[in-house]
Amino acid sequence: MVVIFIGVWNIIVFCMYAIDKASAKSGGWRISEKALLTAAAIMGGPGAFIGMHLLRHKTKHIKFRIGVPLLLLLNIAAAVVAIRLMM
Repeated sequence: MVVIFIGVWNIIVFCMYAIDKASAKSGGWRISEKALLTAAAIMGGPGAFIGMHLLRHKTKHIKFRIGVPLLLLLNIAAAVVAIRLMM
């Protein structure tokens, strides 16, 4: 059940990046950088990383170029620790 939740959450995070990219192009309402990074921090690192690179969104911002990969690594480390604790 947890794996399904994390998978769905990462799809949502990816969609957040896609919506923000589309809004940036059209000059519409934007999702805050804080919200994008927070979503990545809450086990959304894979979705943020994939969204950033596939959509070429926020790749020039240093806090995203460094922050999202770090959050992805922290997400992976947290998952590994959780799995080990469950064993």
